[in-house]
Amino acid sequence: MRRLTAIIEREEDGYVALCPELDIASEGDSIEQARDNLLEALELFFETASPEEIGRRLSGEVFVTQLEVTGG
Repeated sequence: MRRLTAIIEREEDGYVALCPELDIASEGDSIEQARDNLLEALELFFETASPEEIGRRLSGEVFVTQLEVTGG
């Protein structure tokens, strides 16, 4: 069991979900669907990828924060 990050953003007609640790993304019509589709994509990745591929793609810690930017 691994604990990974899911970042979900609204894009036009739906939502995009990204796992930054593995750079794997999916999409859906709702937040829940995007999350579920990402989970499925991650499970398929772990089922089919070699240990070398997992090690190569798996980045270290991911920190998610918000910034305040002047302008725009």
